[in-house]
Amino acid sequence: MTSRIPRSAPVAASLPPAGLEGLDPSFSRLVSARESEGLSVSHEWHVLDNGPRLAELGVTPVGTILCVHGNPTWSYLWRSLVSRATDAAAGGHEAWRVVAVDQLEMGFSERTGQPRNLARRVRDLGDLTDALGLTGPVITLGHDWGGVVSLGWAVDHPELLAGVALLNTATHQPAGDPIPAPLRVTLLRGVLGAATVGTPAFLETTLSLAHPALSDEVKAGYRAPYLEASRRGGIGGFVADIPADDTHESFPELERIAGGLRFLAVPALALWGPRDPIFGDRYLDDLVDRLPHADVHRFEGAGHLVAEDVDYASSVLTWLGDRGTELSSLGTAARNPSRFATPAEPVEEKLDPNRFDEGYVKPVKAGPPAGLFRYLDELRDNADTALVEMAPAGSKTPNVVSWKLLSKRVRQIAAGLAMVGVKRGDRVSLLIQPGADLTAVLYACLRLGAVVVVADAGLGIQGLTRAVRGAWPDHVIGAPTGLAAATALGWPGQKISTAKYIKPVRRSLDVAYSLGDLVSLGVEEELPELPSPDDTAAVLFTSGSTGPAKGVVYTHGQLAALVDALSTAYGVGPGTGLVAGFAPFALLGPALGARSVTPDMVVTSPKTLSAKAVAAAVEAADAAVVFLSPAAVTNVVATAGALDDAGREALEGVTTFLSAGAPVSERLLAAASALMPNATAHTPYGMTEGLLMTDITLEGIRDAALELGGPGGVCVGLPAANVSVRISALDGNGEAHGVLADTPYVTGEIVVSAPHIKDHYDGLWLTERESRRGAVPGERWHRTGDVGHLDDRGRLWVEGRLPHVLVTENGVVTPVGAEQRFESVFEVARAALVGIGPRGEQQLVAVIETVPPAFRVSLANSALASAVRASTDLPLAAVLVVPNLPTDIRHNSKIDRVRLGAWAGDILTGGRMTRP
Repeated sequence: MTSRIPRSAPVAASLPPAGLEGLDPSFSRLVSARESEGLSVSHEWHVLDNGPRLAELGVTPVGTILCVHGNPTWSYLWRSLVSRATDAAAGGHEAWRVVAVDQLEMGFSERTGQPRNLARRVRDLGDLTDALGLTGPVITLGHDWGGVVSLGWAVDHPELLAGVALLNTATHQPAGDPIPAPLRVTLLRGVLGAATVGTPAFLETTLSLAHPALSDEVKAGYRAPYLEASRRGGIGGFVADIPADDTHESFPELERIAGGLRFLAVPALALWGPRDPIFGDRYLDDLVDRLPHADVHRFEGAGHLVAEDVDYASSVLTWLGDRGTELSSLGTAARNPSRFATPAEPVEEKLDPNRFDEGYVKPVKAGPPAGLFRYLDELRDNADTALVEMAPAGSKTPNVVSWKLLSKRVRQIAAGLAMVGVKRGDRVSLLIQPGADLTAVLYACLRLGAVVVVADAGLGIQGLTRAVRGAWPDHVIGAPTGLAAATALGWPGQKISTAKYIKPVRRSLDVAYSLGDLVSLGVEEELPELPSPDDTAAVLFTSGSTGPAKGVVYTHGQLAALVDALSTAYGVGPGTGLVAGFAPFALLGPALGARSVTPDMVVTSPKTLSAKAVAAAVEAADAAVVFLSPAAVTNVVATAGALDDAGREALEGVTTFLSAGAPVSERLLAAASALMPNATAHTPYGMTEGLLMTDITLEGIRDAALELGGPGGVCVGLPAANVSVRISALDGNGEAHGVLADTPYVTGEIVVSAPHIKDHYDGLWLTERESRRGAVPGERWHRTGDVGHLDDRGRLWVEGRLPHVLVTENGVVTPVGAEQRFESVFEVARAALVGIGPRGEQQLVAVIETVPPAFRVSLANSALASAVRASTDLPLAAVLVVPNLPTDIRHNSKIDRVRLGAWAGDILTGGRMTRP
C-alpha cells in the first residue's frame, strides 16, 4: 500500500521571526544541500547551529550532537540544548557543537512539494550532514518520528557515530500490533487532511500534551512555522507515512533501521516521559530490547513533550560528560554492556574498642553467599513445617506447608513456567498476597532465572499501574483482584492465575494458564542450571512515601548477601520460628531456613494487625523471632488488653523482636517489649535499597538518650556486619556536597555500602547516578536521602530527610532533634518542624498533636506555645495544633513535612484553618 501523503505547493526556506520565546536568533542559519539521488536538485534547510559561536569563542568542539525533531514540532524543540551547550563551552566546560535541523517540509525549511517517506527522510538527513561537512564523533538525538530518522542516519554512518540518544519515540512497529489509537483515528479517510493540514488540530493536540501546560509564548513558538495550511503539508505527510502495517511503503525501512539497532555497540541514552499516549512504555521496552546497554531514565509525570516537561538538556550534557572518553572516539567500538560498576570486595574494618557497646555485632569478612535455594534443596525430603499461612483466602484454618511440599511445588512451578514460555531474564510481575502461593511462585521464578517484580499493593491502583508499566513485565501472575486490575488497566504481560476459573472468567481476565496448569506441566520437566550470583533476581518497588515508587534491582548474589546479613545479625536459621508482619522478611524465610508464618492481617494496612493475631502466629510456628512494622506495633500495643493467658504465654517465648521501616520511639518499643518480656528488642535501620544497615537495641536507645547532646536525632546504632556508613556534609544551602567521611558530629547525608546494597534503580539512570555521587569508581555506595551524623562511638543518628532540611538566615536546621525536644513537653504527643518562606530565609513553625487530641486546627494557647518554645533554642514563628499530622499510607508513621510546610505557610498568610 502506498501512503496518501498530502502535497503542498513549494515554499522557500526562511529564518524564524525574531522574538520567539527562548530562541536565540543568532543560532539560526540556512544551509543548501544537494540530493544524493538527483545531483541537479538542491534544497534549503533551516538549522540551529552553535558551531559559529564556538568558533568565535575560540573553542574546538569534542563532537557534534545532531538533533532531529518529530511531528509536528521543529528545531525549536532543541533550543535549550543549543543554548546550554554553548554556555557550558563559554564557561570552560567540554564543548559540543549542536546542530538541530528542521526536516524538509517542516519548520522553516523548504517545502519541496514532493512526498517524503521514511527512507527518503533518512537519505535527506545524510545529504544535509554531507553539505555541512559533518565529521565525527557524532551523537544523534531524536524525538517522536525524528527518533527513527536519527537512528536511520546512525545505522548508515557507523564511521561517524559515537552514541545515540532518544526522547519518546518508536523504533519498531510489529506486524499485527496496532499503532496508537490517536494516530489510527487521524489516519481515517476524511480525517487526515482536515486534522493535520486544513486545520491546526493535530498541532494543537500535540501542544496540549505538555505537563505542566506550555505557556502561551512557547506555544506561539511552536506554531510559528505552521500558521497557514500551505505550510502544514509536512505535518499531514508525516502522519500518512506512519507504517501502520507491513503493507505500508515505509515498513521495510522501519524494519531495516530496527534491525540495525542490534548491531550498534555505541553508548545509548533514552530519556522517557511515561505519560505519553502515543509512544508509551511498550516502545521503550522494545528500544531497550534492541539496545540493552542503554542508559534509561523515566521521568515520572512527564509525557510526550518530555523536552518541555523536564530539564532534558542538563541530562544530555551530564550523560555526555560522564561518557567522556567513550564518546570522543569514532565508530562502533565494542563496549562493556554492563551499566554499573562491580561491587568492591568487603573489607574488614579496623575497629576502635571504644566503639563496642551492647548489641553491637563485630563485622566479619563476607564469604561466598550460600545462595537462595540452599535449604529448599537440603530439606526437600523433610516433613517439618516450612511456612504457616494463618488466614488463607476463604478459610479460617491455617495452611501448614512442609519443606518437602514447598520444595516440590517450587520445582514444579519453575518447570511449568519454562513450559509456557518463561525464560531466564524474563520479568514476572507478582500480584499475590503474602502467603504460601506467593512464596512458592517467587522462589520458582528465581529458580528459573526469571526476574520477579514486586510492588506493594499499598501503592494503590495508580501507583501499582505506574510501577508495573514502568517495569514492563513479560508475564503477570496474580490472584483475581490483581488480574482484574491488570486486564482493565492494560498492564502488559502473559496472565497466569493463582486459581482455576471457568472459561468465560479466564477469557474476561485474559488468563492463559493457572498455577494448577503449571504444576501439571512441570511434573516431569528438567530444571535449568542455577542462576549465577550476577544474574538479576528481583525488582522491588519502594513504598512511595518519599516520592514516586522506584524499582530497586537486586542480583541473586545481593539477595543471598542480605540473607547472610540477617542470619548473622539475628541468629535466624534452620529451625527458627519467624513471625513476619512485614512482607519482605516473610519471603526471605525459606532462604534463611526458617519456619515462617504470615499473621492474620491486611498486609496493605499494617495497623490491622492485633496482639491476638501476633500471639496466634507465634504459637502456630513456635516462633522465637517477631518482625513487625512500626504501624503494626502501634496497633498490637493498643489491642494488648484482648490477650488471654495462652496468648500472653506464647509471646513470652519470643526471644528476638524487631521493628523497622520508619522511626520507632523508645516509648513504643518499650510497650511492645512488655508484651514479649523475654525478647531483646531491636530496631534496624534500612530501606528498600538496603534492608539492614545498622541496628540498635532498646537498651542501646536508652543509653543513647542519656547522651542527647550535639545535633540530636534518632540513634539507630552501629553498622551491621560488612556495612560501612559515611556522611556527606551539608553546605550552607542544606545540600550534601561534602566528601564521604566518618568524622563525628558532622551533619550530612547518610551514605552506606554493603554487599547487600541494591544493584541499581530500574529505568532511573539519573537517580542511580545521584545515588552513587561522590563514591570512588568501582565501589558501590548508596546515598540514602536521610540526613544525620555519626557520634564518637561510631553510632549513627538520623536527623530527618534531605528534602526536609530547613535553611534559615541563621543557618541550616534539621527537623528531628527539634521535634524530639517538642515531644518532651507533657501535652505534646507528636510534633513536626517545618519552614515557611523562601529557602535561606525560612521561618520555623512547630506543628503538634496534643494529648488529648485537638478537635480542630488552631494556634497553640499561650501556655502550650511557651512550653514548646522553651524546649528548644530555635526561634519559632508559630506553634500550630492539629488533630492529626499527615503521614504516608504504607508506614502510617512518616510525617509528610513538605506538604505540612506548604499548608502551614498558607495558614499563616491568611488561609483557612483547614486540616493538613
